[in-house]
Amino acid sequence: MNRTTVSLIACATALAAVTGFASLSAPDASGTDTAKAAAELPVERTSLLCPSPSLSDIADTSYTSFTPVTKGTGSDGKAELVSAAKESEGGGKKAGDKKAGGKKADKPVLTAKEPGTPDTEDTSGGDSPALIGTAEGRFAPGWTVQETTEVAAGTGRGLQGVNCSAADTAFWFPGASTAADRTDYVHLTNPDDSAAVVDIELYGKDGAVATTAGEDITVPPRSSEPILLSTLTGEKQTNLTVHVNVRSGRVGAAVQALDDKIGGDWLAASTDPAGSLVLPGIPKDATAVRLVAFAPGDADADLKVRLASPSGSITPAGNETLHVKAGMTTAVDLGAVTRGEAGSLVLTPTGDSVPVVAALRVTRGKGDKQETAFIPATRPVGTRATAADNSAKGTTLSLVAPSGTAQVKVTVSAGSDGGTTASKTYTIKGGTTQDVELPRPSGLKGTYALTVEPVSGGPVYAARTLAATEDGIPGFTVQTLPDDRGMVAVPEADEDLSVLQK
Repeated sequence: MNRTTVSLIACATALAAVTGFASLSAPDASGTDTAKAAAELPVERTSLLCPSPSLSDIADTSYTSFTPVTKGTGSDGKAELVSAAKESEGGGKKAGDKKAGGKKADKPVLTAKEPGTPDTEDTSGGDSPALIGTAEGRFAPGWTVQETTEVAAGTGRGLQGVNCSAADTAFWFPGASTAADRTDYVHLTNPDDSAAVVDIELYGKDGAVATTAGEDITVPPRSSEPILLSTLTGEKQTNLTVHVNVRSGRVGAAVQALDDKIGGDWLAASTDPAGSLVLPGIPKDATAVRLVAFAPGDADADLKVRLASPSGSITPAGNETLHVKAGMTTAVDLGAVTRGEAGSLVLTPTGDSVPVVAALRVTRGKGDKQETAFIPATRPVGTRATAADNSAKGTTLSLVAPSGTAQVKVTVSAGSDGGTTASKTYTIKGGTTQDVELPRPSGLKGTYALTVEPVSGGPVYAARTLAATEDGIPGFTVQTLPDDRGMVAVPEADEDLSVLQK
């Protein structure tokens, strides 16, 4: 092995630590894999994007940043959020910089102080910009940022929440709408120094919705664009699937779904199309649940629909299966499917597996005191997952083990204004969902973070609900907890490479 090969291996290892690639191996000249079992190392850099929270002048938004304490990190690093509207390299300001409220464009909106303790920052009004976040060193592994907004009245009133997410090149959003009572925006945020080019495709009950305005959308460097769905088509569709496809560059994407009468929330992207899906954490007092699914391929999908309840897996009455035609959005109303108990929806193929995406629209309350939220299909917790911005009251953690009994450790962090950590381990029986009673740390003040870590058994899925009733309206928002991808597998070389560098 020559020095060039040694350099390539070193570069590959560094790239894995920065980007979070799942695994790497070093082949020899004959093509044989010479890597030993991969070691798990903390990632060294993480980037997150937060959409502009609201257009309402009476919106109040809080940002909460949290990094779990991770073994193996160094003592250096930082994590901060800055406005997506930054000064250009030539010194002139780009359109939208005024949204930063008169602050310097490059001044951090929030800077984290210490892993293991949440940091918060509040803003108000309808001119708060999208944010670009970067964490390095000891702040990078598992870094989580929650954006939570309260809107007292008007379209989309209630509690809206979203986890700031990483940039990518493709997103699926089943559950959007262009109905007369809905105002839905796709927020596109470009973190890079070059423009991104994006196509937005819409699929309704009869297939692709004709639109030319959704093609070749340019998102300028380090900026964010909210795209109103109703400007892309004249068709009024109650249930839509939105596909964001990035032709050039990368973006962060989320759908803000606002209703004139029953509130609204953020619709996060569904996990990648798959044959089986889990949608965790339906609130036990849900008064209406709508399942929206889409099959992006050329084949129809037939799915078994099961509700994982506290006592086991059951079939929703009258909705044992779901047929999803290829290229068409299918929606079914499940009513008050949880019947006062914790629940998660599990979709599995009845025959041949066909990839699908799916999401739930969940409603709480009745009459003119209703509020809605969304639960997309999500990835399992994996190694570890975290939810920030929890309070002593109004937080519910739902855990589901769809295929086998699992043990799960849950840690409550110190509070943003004081307190100590506390942990508890739970056993979740296979096929069940449990709303667990969270551990109670002493001296808790302010908001805290929840960290979920499977200990043994089958895969675990999780969701966190925040609830805050105001004027009799049960405001709430639900965020799923997929793996935080804070660790990366880096292989050990089969020989001592340092000798070869001499």
